[in-house]
Amino acid sequence: MAGHPSTSTQGHFLAFVDNLGAKVISIVRYTLEVCQMVYLCIRAAVFDQAQGLRTIFGVVSAQIYFTGWQALPLVSVLALAAGSIIVLQSATQLSLVGGQSMLGNLLVMIIIREVGPLVTALIVIARSGTAVASEIGNMRANREIEALEVMGINPLSYIVFPRLVGGVVSVVCLAFYFNAVALLGGFIVTRVINDMPFSFFADSLANAITIEDWGLFLLKNGFSGIIIFVVSCYQGMLVKQSSHEVPQVTTKAVVNSVIYVVTFNLIVTTLFYLNQLIKLGLI
Repeated sequence: MAGHPSTSTQGHFLAFVDNLGAKVISIVRYTLEVCQMVYLCIRAAVFDQAQGLRTIFGVVSAQIYFTGWQALPLVSVLALAAGSIIVLQSATQLSLVGGQSMLGNLLVMIIIREVGPLVTALIVIARSGTAVASEIGNMRANREIEALEVMGINPLSYIVFPRLVGGVVSVVCLAFYFNAVALLGGFIVTRVINDMPFSFFADSLANAITIEDWGLFLLKNGFSGIIIFVVSCYQGMLVKQSSHEVPQVTTKAVVNSVIYVVTFNLIVTTLFYLNQLIKLGLI
């Protein structure tokens, strides 16, 4: 009888390990399938001649208009609010300890490297990720994608690739716009409360921004755009027969996009600062 609790505990542990392994395998398989879609849609766009470049460009333009242009009011409000809070708090706290010269470095670290890419990605997921997933899901349910295939048009080159390109361009441009509004708007709000010369503010930012920051900016926002729109398109393509599946795949598109984007940003940030520590000889 004394051996039963140990056996039961071992059984629960093995079941936990088995479930964990199954989840890890499922995540890896899902990630590989999403990456495969990126390759297939680019290949289809390059080699498929069923539709011309003008048609693809029209879809790309429409995606940029919806994802980028129509999101500017929301991005402006959030960028102004975030920038005002960050700049005001940073300037106030640094002035108390005599570290005004570090203002540019702090703003680059917080806004340009972290807050800008993440908030922009979340806005795009909430607006465009849901729209793309539900749109493609309804196209699958209504047999529109099958009709394209009957006409000899590859759905990956006509539907997925233009949305991917338009989405990446929109995310990068929106992130740049977010940073500009956050920094300039934050300075204007801070200028009302704290007498800070614009020349000092501009010089501090110019001296703080490096080529590595621009590379990190493009890397984070470019791959965030790819993740959002590939995951959304992939989830939309999973709809089989009924339109009742559309809300389910849309929800999964949002959840998976958020998880992948946050994880990617966390990994890139960690590697970036580890590299900085190595350069400084601290590791």
